[in-house]
Formats: sequence, C-alpha cells, structure tokens
Amino acid sequence: MPEKYDVVELLEQQHVRIRGLFEEVAETKGDERTRHFRKLTHLLAVHETAEEEVVHPFASKHIEGGERVVKDRIEEEKGIKRTLGRLEDLDPDSPEFLSLFAALRQDVRAHIEAEERYEFAHLRSVADRSGLERLAAAVKAAEALAPTRPHPGMDTALRNLIAGPVAGVVDRTRDVVRKAMGNP
Repeated sequence: MPEKYDVVELLEQQHVRIRGLFEEVAETKGDERTRHFRKLTHLLAVHETAEEEVVHPFASKHIEGGERVVKDRIEEEKGIKRTLGRLEDLDPDSPEFLSLFAALRQDVRAHIEAEERYEFAHLRSVADRSGLERLAAAVKAAEALAPTRPHPGMDTALRNLIAGPVAGVVDRTRDVVRKAMGNP
C-alpha cells in the first residue's frame, strides 16, 4: 500500500475490516462475541459518520447523479443504524440477536457493494490523487471525533457537525467506564 492513502483506498480497506469483524462475531460466543460486536459497531459508527461528513457531500456535488446516489446510501445507513441499535440491547448469544445480526450482515454487504460501485468508483474520475488524499485526511479527522455508536437521525453532514461531537464525547466516556469496570 502507498504511504498516503486516497479516500477510496482508505474506505475500501475499512470495508475489508468490517467484513472480517462480521466473521469474527459470527464465529465466536459469549464475551468474545460481545467484544467483536462492539468493535464492529464502533467501526461502522465512525466509518459512516465520516462518510456522511466528508464523502457524501463531495460525491453529491461532483459525481454525475451524485445527489441520488448519496440519498440512496443515506437511506441504507439509516436502516443499518436502527438495526445496530436494536442489536446493542440483545444478548449476543440469543437466537433473536443471531437472526437480526444475519440480516444486518446482508444489509451491510449490499451497502458496501453499492458504495463501491455507485459512489467510490466515480470519485477517482472527478478528483486527482492529491484531492483524494485530502479527502482521506478529512475522513480520518472526522473519524477521530465521531460517535462510537450509531445515532439514528444523525445522517447528514450538518446533523453530524452539530450533534456529533457531543455524542462522540458521551460514547467515548461510556467506552472508558465500561472498560474500567471490566466489561468487554
């Protein structure tokens, strides 16, 4: 991999990690499953927030049919966030969790494929390498401040910029307390 990532490389690398975490959750049980599921939830939350703040606004303005492409991705993301929220309240070893998790996995796979095909593939045609590297840097900055859990309703750049920092602090505080208490 190059020393500097462009935004497409960065996000596709994260997609690979997301797929791997789905496997880890599916193949484990108990506290280990809980730990992997929390990692997956965290990655999905920061990944989607960064896309909503950086990638979607850029794609909406610069790729042909971008507004429609982004609208479709945001609708998919809303459903994913709702499902993640429901899963967080369930016992990871329960049949209900496993069934809902399987549905989530399918939805995320379809979402990833749509992003890569309809959004990411076109970014390289509208921006040069330097521009794509700047977008990657912006994505990393957005991820550093993003909430670590899904927050339905925070699905646009403006909503993320207004509420995201507060949600991010609250989520990170919960993460630290959970870890201090020995919870996975």
